[in-house]
Amino acid sequence: MRFNRRHIPLCLTVLFCTATCFSGCAAAPSHTKNTAHETHAQGFAHPGLLHTDSDFDRMRTAVSGQRQPWLQDWQLLTANRHASLDWHPRATPIVYRGVDRVHPQNYPVLFNDAAAAYALALRWKISGDDAYADKAVATLNAWSHTLTAIDGSSDRFLASGIYGYELANAAEILRTYRHWNADEFHRFQSMMLNVFYPMNHDFLVRHNGAKIDHYWANWDLANMASMLAIGVLTDRHDIYDEAVEYFKHGQGNGAIEHVVWKLYPNGLGQVQESGRDQGHTMLDIALLGAICQMAWNQGDDLFGYDDNRVLRGAEYAAQYNLGEDVPYTPYKNSDVTQPVISSDGRGDMRPIWALLYNHYVVLKGLKAPHVTAYAQKAAPEGGGGDYGPNSGGFDQLGYGTLTYTLR
Repeated sequence: MRFNRRHIPLCLTVLFCTATCFSGCAAAPSHTKNTAHETHAQGFAHPGLLHTDSDFDRMRTAVSGQRQPWLQDWQLLTANRHASLDWHPRATPIVYRGVDRVHPQNYPVLFNDAAAAYALALRWKISGDDAYADKAVATLNAWSHTLTAIDGSSDRFLASGIYGYELANAAEILRTYRHWNADEFHRFQSMMLNVFYPMNHDFLVRHNGAKIDHYWANWDLANMASMLAIGVLTDRHDIYDEAVEYFKHGQGNGAIEHVVWKLYPNGLGQVQESGRDQGHTMLDIALLGAICQMAWNQGDDLFGYDDNRVLRGAEYAAQYNLGEDVPYTPYKNSDVTQPVISSDGRGDMRPIWALLYNHYVVLKGLKAPHVTAYAQKAAPEGGGGDYGPNSGGFDQLGYGTLTYTLR
């Protein structure tokens, strides 16, 4: 069992429910009824990636009560075209990302459909209107019936990571929907295991044949996020544990000591991509937040690992991108030397701060002044398409003001 006492303030109801089942309940069918948590013999809590049923109860109560700031973000969600019943998936057998000089890139169809499946699933869980679940399920089914491979340049590993964890999160929300046929759900699980996970694993093991420090942190982090999410979705502890172990002790730049690689006496931690540009630095923070939140909902406190190292990196990125100075140590790896921090993309806005603020400040009571300030600046956080039409606007699922605000 993976729950720890630090979950009690956030998930008390869930803990009591799961605690009564772990000692002897049979594995629950994936598609019976929408219980507070499904409990499987292997011990994963469902839904248990970015959101739990207690989280959905909180969102539902806040929205129905017309409470702010939840209501304002709910209105952003319902206004987004990806959350509309008019959405039509565009599944394709092979997704190409990156210029390989042979195939045209078509990966926007996947990141748009991933954003839609998630937004529609959220809209179902909060409104209770099955029409949105039906549309989300149809979107996921289209891909599980069609997708056979992800290809392209080395950028294909970005697709396997980012869109892998996003699709898995949509499916995890929908897994208790009574009208998602069990065979179709298992087909979707198989797609995640046969298309996405092998690429996630291969990248973290081989790094596309490159030196271990060649690829920037976000490449590792994206594939770690996908791996962790797939492990929960498919009840594969070996896959989940592989991602957690890499976070703690991996050799590549996605391991936490390499992402937040330089610690300063003032409590800040320099992020590996800070000398590259701020857009990718923010992507690092976004993926770290997602990884930690998903692990937290399974009882593993990666947020607090190594004296809140993730928070130290988040504060560093937030402080600099809010226009303040931060210390900087020249960064060097096998390919580059970066003598100064990059101002490229400074002030980058992404929907990543509500998650970090609510965990560290609201739940744990820690001081994080710059994360707090960024969360206030970013609120209410939108979703896919609200931050531009290109891939950077879809690298995170968003709607954090709605989904993570605790009080």
